[in-house]
Amino acid sequence: MEKRKIKNTDLSVAPINFGGNVFGWTLDEKASFEILDQFVDGGFNFIDTADTYSWWVNGKGGQSEEIIGKWMKSRANRDNLVIATKVGSETKEHGFDISRKHILKSVDESLQRLQTDHIDLYYTHFDDHTTPIEETLAAYDEIIKAGKVRYIAASNLSPERLQESFETAEKNNLPKYIALQPHYNLLEREKFEKNYALLVEKYDLSVFPYWSLAAGFLTGKYREESDLNQSQRGEGVRKYLNPKGQEVLKALDEISAKYSTKQASVALAWLLANPMITAPIVSATNASQLKTLFEAPEIKLSPEDIELLNSASE
Repeated sequence: MEKRKIKNTDLSVAPINFGGNVFGWTLDEKASFEILDQFVDGGFNFIDTADTYSWWVNGKGGQSEEIIGKWMKSRANRDNLVIATKVGSETKEHGFDISRKHILKSVDESLQRLQTDHIDLYYTHFDDHTTPIEETLAAYDEIIKAGKVRYIAASNLSPERLQESFETAEKNNLPKYIALQPHYNLLEREKFEKNYALLVEKYDLSVFPYWSLAAGFLTGKYREESDLNQSQRGEGVRKYLNPKGQEVLKALDEISAKYSTKQASVALAWLLANPMITAPIVSATNASQLKTLFEAPEIKLSPEDIELLNSASE
């Protein structure tokens, strides 16, 4: 499988980024190990998590990093992987926080849980809207120089704060974000395309969209209200049960039949066909879901396929 280079780095990744929010939440440790084994056996090497996953289970999070750390140690495969984690999200113990104090404490805790000496990609997960940008970037500078983090990236920053971060980095000779993790998929296009795409081009960022399958709606398993109780995440897709959602599913049904594949694989292939997108973030909790992830990079959508999906999702 052809790897893709993360821009402005020496990191190369297979084009699917595994979302680790399921570890310690919908998957226990044993099942997590099995999924991770199958993921890397499939030729993939990019795993995304956060220090606060899954705080909604135990109030503070940390389970996902712990599971990934134990798995890497037991498989002795850390050097073959690109590991991304995040700082700044809220838990029941604290609010959003990207202060120097919180970053320096959190990075050490993440390294301990991950049982590694470095994090490849460290994200500002959420903005706290109070810490000066210079303080946050200077803290990142410290941990990069200490060898704890290789590169930094941004997730839920406003376009204004993102722009300001680049200006501050330039002015003060501080590290720059090299990637963006936005909410982007066939049903959530406007915000990224209108507010972030220009910044991505301007600063030559790699893009790793989260909720690539719209919380599972783009798998096609939620088509009417009675389907919502199929999983823990069902209620989250109620907002897509509308004419636009149905149009998108119809287009996915048509194209997946043409390629003898699943709707989810086509939805991911649509993202991968966009030159701005490096690797969508997506989770799987069983072998059959994993197969749909594996098929996505193999699908080469035609211009007509892309046009059909674009017009359905506009």
